[in-house]
Amino acid sequence: MKKIKIHKEGYGIVAVLFLIIATLNIFVYYETPSRTLFIVNLIITCLAFGYVIFFFRNPARVVEVDDNNMIIAPADGRVCVIEPTEEWEYFEGKRMMQVSIFMSLISVHANWFPISGKVLYTKHHKGRHIAAYLPKSSSENERATTVIECANGEKILIRQVAGALARRIVTYAAAGHECSINEHLGFIKFGSRVDIFLPIDSKIFVELGESTKGNETIIARL
Repeated sequence: MKKIKIHKEGYGIVAVLFLIIATLNIFVYYETPSRTLFIVNLIITCLAFGYVIFFFRNPARVVEVDDNNMIIAPADGRVCVIEPTEEWEYFEGKRMMQVSIFMSLISVHANWFPISGKVLYTKHHKGRHIAAYLPKSSSENERATTVIECANGEKILIRQVAGALARRIVTYAAAGHECSINEHLGFIKFGSRVDIFLPIDSKIFVELGESTKGNETIIARL
């Protein structure tokens, strides 16, 4: 059985939750006469703690590709959008192909760089927290945008979008940074999605509803 590794973004939350749960169970044990209540409380709090450990899991994944034009899935989840669209934040209305991956509460929430290259642009936007699977969440929700220049000169945009429960988007990318597949782009805490905007003529290898694994599934070729 593989040992579960916790993502660094979960260290503080896991530690605080452990202290709260331990304190609560000690209080219930000494202050209530019912052992049944203590056992029920212990089970519920342990399940909650187990879920938080599960949510912040950080699987070791290394992908090797012999084609620098391949786009690797930046996140675990399910493909919820494949469509041509206009991107306005960075590309000023340029027509691009959008592929979006919806991440549920049981998905790995670490995000990876989908291709190696150079980071040209990053920006965090405050916004709403409507359901991440809704189309307007990409432009209205809290989000963080990263633009990468690939080896062939093409540029792609990755947008981390917060969902109804997500309250923090972490992005490690910085303008001028040389990024690579197998590196973490960031982390989104709780339900969310990741949008990828590719050149319009990119060849897409995934279909709507298909499951993806971050840093494993090949989703497109520039």
